[in-house]
Order: sequence, then structure tokens, then C-alpha cells
Amino acid sequence: MSNSQSQYETYETYEPYDPYGPTEPYGTQAYGGFDAPSAGPPTAETLVYGVYTAPPYEDTYRPAYEAPEPTFPRQPVPEARPEAGRAARRRRTRYAERPDSAMRRLLPQALVVAFLAGGTTAFVAEDKAIELTVDGKPRTLHTFADDVSELLAEEGVAVGAHDVIAPGPDDPLASGDEVAVHYGRPLRLTLDGQRREVWTTAQTVQGALEELGVRAEGAYVSTSRSRRIGREGLALDVRTERSVTVMADGRARTVRTNAATVGEVVEEAGVTLSGMDATSVPAASFPRDGQTVTVLRITGTQEVREEQIPFREERTDDPSVFKGTEVVEQAGVPGVRRVTYSLRTVNGVKQKPRRIRTEVVREPREQIVKVGTKPMPTSVQGADQLDWQGLAVCESGGRPDALDPSGTYGGLYQFDTRTWQGLGGSGRPQDAPAAEQTFRAKKLYVRRGSSPWPHCGARLHG
Repeated sequence: MSNSQSQYETYETYEPYDPYGPTEPYGTQAYGGFDAPSAGPPTAETLVYGVYTAPPYEDTYRPAYEAPEPTFPRQPVPEARPEAGRAARRRRTRYAERPDSAMRRLLPQALVVAFLAGGTTAFVAEDKAIELTVDGKPRTLHTFADDVSELLAEEGVAVGAHDVIAPGPDDPLASGDEVAVHYGRPLRLTLDGQRREVWTTAQTVQGALEELGVRAEGAYVSTSRSRRIGREGLALDVRTERSVTVMADGRARTVRTNAATVGEVVEEAGVTLSGMDATSVPAASFPRDGQTVTVLRITGTQEVREEQIPFREERTDDPSVFKGTEVVEQAGVPGVRRVTYSLRTVNGVKQKPRRIRTEVVREPREQIVKVGTKPMPTSVQGADQLDWQGLAVCESGGRPDALDPSGTYGGLYQFDTRTWQGLGGSGRPQDAPAAEQTFRAKKLYVRRGSSPWPHCGARLHG
């Protein structure tokens, strides 16, 4: 080509520029997240013009919880095609580059940069910096969660019915918020003798006592108050300080104590129990606040007494004995037992004897009684017309159970026992019915007349 006379500087000419290379597809190459056709790699002689490619935008912001992206190896560059070689061998002509063409090349890159910058702004706006404290262990993290429950789910924090979350699970989140999770711990608590199971979110024994409102001043605690409580819980025995009054030997002593038994309280009061001494409440019982315990000074002895054991009576009907008559066939004999009694004096006052032991010395023998069922006769030939009532009034005053001062004669007609039994009577005459006594008196009259009654016999004849 001949030299140009133009005012512009001359350059070697180029083939018409195709920004995407030949019409045949040769694969793609990544450009900042977009896929564009590639014309293959340029050779050393080829200078490729086209859309200006800005350096890829690098977002230097990384949230604390986000791990670095993995670095992938650079993709190999495809081999150059023959068509690209031909273009490189062509002669190039210099030409002047106009300023407006450069602006056209920069405009698409500016739009891409603006788009990426807007997306990053939205990304940062949704991200929240939260301080999450789980069971006393704080950490700061970034999250896109909308509320507390979503945050806990993202972080894999499981909560149960006895756990405490602050703020509540449904409360919304904003950047800078603080979220705390306190795990519940089972506490097998024995407080002043009463056993129960409670739950606490405190991590130490002292914190649990404060949370449960237990008065810890002066209290007995079965373990160190600074001991940490694990998620598995703890068994804890607590005895709060109480005021107990001990009455002993006429003197009152009031002590402040966290003792477990009444016996320990008595010892703390400086009172010694000896011998048979005791307390007004069981020594092993738990002392209550405001309780008064009396010490009983006891002295005593034992006494052995012999006592009768009553006999049992067996009664049977006997048709051979007149009705109203009872015959003792076997006399009962009381038994004997030996009883040991405790005789005590409590604080100088004698107590009612207390039976502590019984021993049978002799068993009782039962009494057998025959009861007459035979009808009693009322008539004796030769004696029915006499004045038996007059005789009875004269002999005994008309009393069937009368007994003379010597104890020899008894009944309406003052029979002696031998005469009575000789007439068919049983037992003693004064124990028989009045009709039977009259009947046997008539039989005696038939045998001996009125001689058995030397002073009153004349009354029989009026």
C-alpha cells in the first residue's frame, strides 16, 4: 500500500473484527460469572479487540461463620485453531482509534459493576451480627435468620421443656441483638427433711439456692456451694437454720441450729441424756422451726404381781333335776399368771404402772353346771294343807336366801346342807327356788313331822 498523505498517523490494517471469532462454536470461557463464546486462545501475533473485560470484582467481606471458598485449578487453555493462524499471518494496517469507540466498549463493564455492587449492598443489609450465649458460653456470629427459633435451628441448639430462652423463640432478630439459652438441670433436693425434684437453670449450687429462694445463711449444704451442676443434675441435701427451745431440768435453752435430728439439737443445747432419759418427741425426728423439746428425766423400777385368770363356765341342761335347780358338777378353779409392771417417775411425778411382761403360772379349770329342766312338783300327800307360809315367816322371815349367823342353816325353812341333800336337793338350800324349798320341807314333814322345827313347828297347824 502506498503512503497516505493524511494528517493521521498510519497503522497496519486489520481484518474486520469479529468479537466472538469464527461462526463455528469453540466452547465457552467464564467471564465474572457469565458464560460467553470464545474464539480460542490468541497467538503471539494476534491482538484481540472486542468488549472490554474489567478485572473481576472481589468482595472482601466475609462473615465470621462463612468458610473461605475452595480454590479450583485454572482451566487449561484450548489449542489454537488453524483459522486463528491465518488471521495472524495477514498484514495489519494501522488506523486511528476514535474516542467514542472506547466509551462504547466501557459501558457494558460499568453496568456489570453496578449490578454487582447493588447485590452486595442487599446481601449486607440482610446479614445480622448476633451474640449467642449457650449455657454461659458466648460467641458472636452472623446470620440471615428472621427470629430466635430460626437462629437456634441454624446453629443446631436443641432446647427442652425446662430450658429458658431469652428473648422468646418467636421474637424477631436485629443486628446487635443478644440471645441467651439456659439449659434446665434436675435437682433432687431434700430441703428440711422434705424430698422433692425440681429444675434449675443455675450452673452452681449457690445459684440454684438463690433461684429456688432457699435461705442459705447458716444453712447446712451437703456439697460445696461453688460446685458446678452438670446437665445430668445433682442430689442436694439442705437444712436451713432454725430456732428450737430445749426444756431440761427446769431451764429453757433456745438454740439456732441446722441439725438433722432432735437428738443433735439436745446435744447442741448442752443437755446430756442418761439412763432411761428421753425427749417429748422422738429423738430421730426432724426439728422444726419454733419447736419446743422437753427432756424427760426418768427413773423407775419393776414390780412382779400374781393375778388370777378367771375360769370359764359350761352349762348343760339336765332333765333329771327339777326346773329352777342348778347343780355344779365340776367346780371351776381360777388360773394364775405372773405380770411384770414398770413403775416410772418422770421429772419427779409417778406414772401409772405399765405392763411389760406376762407369764402364765397355772391354767384355769372350767366349771361345769347342770341346769334342771324337770317340772317341780308342788303337792306332797299329807302335807299340802299345812301353813307353810307361817312356818317360813317364823324361821327366816319369809326370805328364801336367809342364812343363820353361824352359816349352818339356810333358806325359808333353815335346812342344814346335809338334810337338804338327803331330801334330793343339790347345792345349798338358800340357792334353790322358794317352791323347791317348800316341796322338800313337805317331804321332811312327812318323814319326821314338825320335829325339825322345834320352836316354829306349831305354826304349821295355825
